[in-house]
Amino acid sequence: MTNEVLWLPRPDAVETTNIGKFGQWLSRREERDLTSYPALWQYSVEHLRPFWGSVWEYFGLGKTVPEHRVLADENMPDTVWFPDESFNYARSVLTAPGVDGDEVLVSGYSDTRAPVEWTADDLREAVARARAGLLSHDVGLGDRVAAWMPNIPETLALMLASASLGAVFSSCAPEFGTRAVIDRFSQIEPKILVAVDGYRYGNKEIDRTKEVREVAAALPGLRRVVTLQYLGASDPEGETWDRFCAYDDGVEFEPVTFDHPLYVLYSSGTTGLPKAIVHGHGGMAVEHAKMHSLHHDLGPGDRFFWYSTTGWMMWNYLVSAPIVGAGVVLFDGAPDPVGMWRLAEESATTYFGTSAPFLMACRSRGIEPDREADLSRLRGVGSTGAPLPPAGFDYVYEHVAPSAQLQSLSGGTDVCTGFLGGAPTVPVWRGELSCRCLGANVQAFDTDGHAVTGREGELVVVSPMPSMPVGLWGDPLRQRYRDTYLMDFPGIWRHGDWITITDRGSAVISGRSDATLNRGGVRMGTAEFYSVVESIAGVADSLVVHLDDDDEDRLMLFVACNEDVSLDDAMRRRILLTLREQLSPRHVPDSVQEVPAVPRTLSGKKVEIPVKKILKGVKPEEAISKDALANPEALRAFLR
Repeated sequence: MTNEVLWLPRPDAVETTNIGKFGQWLSRREERDLTSYPALWQYSVEHLRPFWGSVWEYFGLGKTVPEHRVLADENMPDTVWFPDESFNYARSVLTAPGVDGDEVLVSGYSDTRAPVEWTADDLREAVARARAGLLSHDVGLGDRVAAWMPNIPETLALMLASASLGAVFSSCAPEFGTRAVIDRFSQIEPKILVAVDGYRYGNKEIDRTKEVREVAAALPGLRRVVTLQYLGASDPEGETWDRFCAYDDGVEFEPVTFDHPLYVLYSSGTTGLPKAIVHGHGGMAVEHAKMHSLHHDLGPGDRFFWYSTTGWMMWNYLVSAPIVGAGVVLFDGAPDPVGMWRLAEESATTYFGTSAPFLMACRSRGIEPDREADLSRLRGVGSTGAPLPPAGFDYVYEHVAPSAQLQSLSGGTDVCTGFLGGAPTVPVWRGELSCRCLGANVQAFDTDGHAVTGREGELVVVSPMPSMPVGLWGDPLRQRYRDTYLMDFPGIWRHGDWITITDRGSAVISGRSDATLNRGGVRMGTAEFYSVVESIAGVADSLVVHLDDDDEDRLMLFVACNEDVSLDDAMRRRILLTLREQLSPRHVPDSVQEVPAVPRTLSGKKVEIPVKKILKGVKPEEAISKDALANPEALRAFLR
């Protein structure tokens, strides 16, 4: 742990930030001082009913609810939130305070076409037209709408149109292969499939018309295919998007229960079928309003960007920002390390979200974003997808935005939000996640199930959150739900990460608990290992595997080097010496080998366990589904 502070809240943060104003409002209501972050967090996890009821009321999501009807049953997974309230997520997005008709609300940038800007009125009209198209095909309450679509405004309109009807939305990114798409969508049996005919990724044009037909043929119960002619195909499959959206019959909002399914997200699916994770209307609205306003300090006049595809939960997270009046910046294309920062300038982005690997790639290439673009409007920089090493923190404050608050987030698809992150009233400590998020009762458990501070333990959430899944698709008795999240510590959510919580409330994620390096009785998370290795000049990415069974104890390190750099004896010695000095002599690898690339899932996570299985002799097709990988060709080096 470190005491090095890289950013401090403004002295007047209690008066000027959203969370400060919320804390003052709640303090008056509760007749106690809740303006400091530690006091507010403690209140939020000890008094679930009044806290979440206050979020519901403060953001205008509904009328005041009696405390005992905010949370009727708090036993996971049978939690029942706001059982008496009718709600619709689309209404909360399209009618939020600050979402004015002539203000640009959605900015869409793309490698495939010219930029698109929609005002709030434009978005409402697009939703009305997509809604009319869905109605024309008898889509209604509980029906599924599948989108094999990029991160563009039309996809957002389709999601909101589905939500307005009480239909269930689900999306995959166009770069997903047909097998990956079929594995996901076939589980939910959609009535409508909306897809694009292709897309451009950088300078490469990729046609998808043949694959759309293959996917459509494999989906049971599919009634209609709609194709958005993104590349301009002359013979698109099914109905065109323009024809589908030909009529504007206005928007109405079907009142549904708080836990009515809004959309289905999917686990990575590295082995077996991906879990189909169902999130509800109310849970997403109340959680995202809390995060966007209180943690990211977003509101009217802000532009929120997070680099994502529609196949990652960060897209669902991003497009909720209008709930608090903020505009969203969408991008579909290759994440060019210079172009993304120039996009931030062009779009007037005030909060720039990305992944830890992207920031580290920019650093390793020597890119200085503040010299490439005017980033003076940035008040926040977000990083997620993997723990951001301390060197990544230094990079942001030295070369990106020295006055912005850097928020390293940790959460996931399972909750479609972050458990840990930052807040405008909390300092940024080098290499640490600044705080546990409001309402997220995150603890570190030792092997006996006791909460510990200052030492590593299993990341658990001991109290329910509204954004926890309302279920897994095809799991009516919730047995798979229990087996997935609540088995190790009955009634308590185990997330599968190693975490250390400091005495000041910040945290460090040290890697997946199922990929721990344990040599000579010294346990270490892989994130710590990568933090050291990837700070070494010339290393672009890395993967460490511990072959630990009765026959061998072998630690193998694989590194991908920067362009024009190769792993020679001098570099190998430098890596070994640095790990010995900065990490642990027991965790010096037995071998260091160069690979062209590190295999990652479609959402950008390193695949440590499947590679370990392959190295131990498991057949690749049994260890991992190649359709779950963003770069399946990266496996070849490990097969050799």
